[in-house]
Amino acid sequence: MTERIFSLAALTVLELSPPDMVEAAARAGYSHVGLRLVPATEQEQHFPLVADAGLRRQTQARLRDTGIKVLDLEILRLKPETCVADFEPILAVGAELGGTELLVAGNDPDEARLTERFAALCDLAAGYGIHPHLEFMPWTDVRDLRQAMRVVANADRANGCVLVDAFHFNRSGSSLDDLAQLAPQRMRYAQLCDVAGPVPAEMDEILRQARNERRFPGEGDADLVGLLRGLPPSVPLSLEIPTRQLLEQGMSGEQRARMALEKAMAVLARV
Repeated sequence: MTERIFSLAALTVLELSPPDMVEAAARAGYSHVGLRLVPATEQEQHFPLVADAGLRRQTQARLRDTGIKVLDLEILRLKPETCVADFEPILAVGAELGGTELLVAGNDPDEARLTERFAALCDLAAGYGIHPHLEFMPWTDVRDLRQAMRVVANADRANGCVLVDAFHFNRSGSSLDDLAQLAPQRMRYAQLCDVAGPVPAEMDEILRQARNERRFPGEGDADLVGLLRGLPPSVPLSLEIPTRQLLEQGMSGEQRARMALEKAMAVLARV
């Protein structure tokens, strides 16, 4: 890649339907989007791309009309009761939409079983040209970068990757020294945002911030320049920056998407 890919993450504009999200991304200056095929929570607003063929056709038409491409697909959770084969319809839809990267959360306290399931998911996804990325989050059973690296290494699949999200990197206490140990081929994209203040004492508050109130790059306290320097050059950046307060104040999804991109590019210019 010779030019940096910026992708608009679904969580940044979760109120927008996929076709409207694609349109907002195009107007704001992005080249890619991330599509949420499976909701992260039962409470969030969700647009059922997997079940709704009409919505998929509308989304594909908007992708064609705008030239926007799909970067990543989310979110699959590996739980104790997970049957990996059940994910195949989701992978098929993701591939149909052009996605090549898949966000995976580890929600199984048995690390050996989690590793086995991640390997099986990688095998299934390989048939669709998709790369599963295990994302560490401090409230899940894959809490930090070191643990995510261990699971992916032990799964030992060529298409298995680790997803570094600036929010979770900060809130999990992961370090740039840890990041230096992660092989570049295990990072095919990363998620960028900023965070404000010290790590909260309560996990519920960390979770609330993660899902509702992150900061635009350069407007918080994270060492984003250091983080970006530790990532592979030109790795695609997904801008995942929920800002519920701005949404409630009436700022449109397109406006927030444009602001996120402008702020991210300003930080990148300092790297």
